[in-house]
Amino acid sequence: MFMALLDVFIVNVAAPTISSDLDASGAELQLVIAGYTVTYSVLLITGARLGDRMGHGRVHLMGLALFTAASLACGLAQGAGQLIAFRLVQGAGSALMIPQVLSLIQRTFTGEARVRALGAYSAVLAVGAASGQILGGVLVSADLFGTGWRPVFLVNVPVGVALLFAGRRVLPRGQAPAEERVRPLDVPGLVLLGAAVSLFTVPLVLGQETDWPLWSWLSLAAAAVLFALFCGYEVRLARHGGAPLIAPRVLRRPGMALAVVRILAVMAVNAGFLFTLTLHLQGGLGQGALRAGLTFAPTAVVFGAVGLTWSRWPASLRRALVPAGFVLTTAALAGAGWALKGGGDGGAVVFVAYAAVGVGLALAYSPTLTRALSTVRPEDAADASGLLATVTQLGQLVGVAAFGTLFLNRLESLGAPGAYTSAEALWVCMCALAGTAFMGAVAGLVPRRR
Repeated sequence: MFMALLDVFIVNVAAPTISSDLDASGAELQLVIAGYTVTYSVLLITGARLGDRMGHGRVHLMGLALFTAASLACGLAQGAGQLIAFRLVQGAGSALMIPQVLSLIQRTFTGEARVRALGAYSAVLAVGAASGQILGGVLVSADLFGTGWRPVFLVNVPVGVALLFAGRRVLPRGQAPAEERVRPLDVPGLVLLGAAVSLFTVPLVLGQETDWPLWSWLSLAAAAVLFALFCGYEVRLARHGGAPLIAPRVLRRPGMALAVVRILAVMAVNAGFLFTLTLHLQGGLGQGALRAGLTFAPTAVVFGAVGLTWSRWPASLRRALVPAGFVLTTAALAGAGWALKGGGDGGAVVFVAYAAVGVGLALAYSPTLTRALSTVRPEDAADASGLLATVTQLGQLVGVAAFGTLFLNRLESLGAPGAYTSAEALWVCMCALAGTAFMGAVAGLVPRRR
């Protein structure tokens, strides 16, 4: 899971080197970065359903093998077209791997053991995102044996091979229960959802670079229509005794809808924070890839530590952890933006704010995920896993697209680029990010229909 998340972000810092080495056009470079994310997002729920039918351990290993082979092919690619194609395959491998993680946790652990496993899952989620920036900067700066950008892909190969051997020993590889194997695959649902997610993700990952042309808005509108058709079809299928791709009863579980909203908010804030701050550090302050990447170390380390330990805190505090996490994130983002507003590096105070962002997001995410999955029956594990993994990925895409667009548009409106104008644009984004985090805090206050 760490490798799959790493590869969402690690290519960002290698993009200039890839562009010059492969003589890639701007559109080709966008597809190198975005192709992975598109296939990853579109196929997540399909991967979850295949795990339900064929066995989660078995499908996880299949995805790992595909991901590792595609990583090798990416590292050896001789042209931009080859790299784009192999990135699409790499994303498909991740879509097979990732949903099985939550499903295996749901089916393997109970009680406090499940809470600890979900804490590890949450920690890896955040550390993988931030580490992509850091490790990418390290590998590109090192230029190992003159290979330039290629180690950002090749680093996956020895790790993937080792995990394949380890996985064969420790993961269950038997078939799924008989009742799941006979559950028919909802092909119309897969087609509708795949088309909807494709039409939603493609303009999000390519729209900013192409200045949001008409086709991007038409694509988003078509995605909304297809999402509505998908929901209506799934409800009718369940009502007539069929086997929908996502069982409506999963969404009706207590707290699941609220969890979806909050996870979407956490991921959007996390991705928007990483992306806009990277733009400011490298574009506005002129920092190198390695230094800019290391800036996120406090956020990643603290998120990981809190994600692993929050369940050991006093039970009397746990109900307040999620809203408190969102409120802390709100204050930390506003504080970081204010410290950087003058165009300087902000001094030591910004690192305290970055660490506080990590604490707040961990408290907002980990308990939310744990509570949502605690209400899901084991036979619905794949449905819940695919749903929450897809929401996580879409939240990241929305965060990058929305807050990245806000930052760049504000920067353009301020005129000549520089440290001060970049800081002003970042301040606007940090306020917007803080507002989004605060909405996560108050989301639980909306009265629920009984």
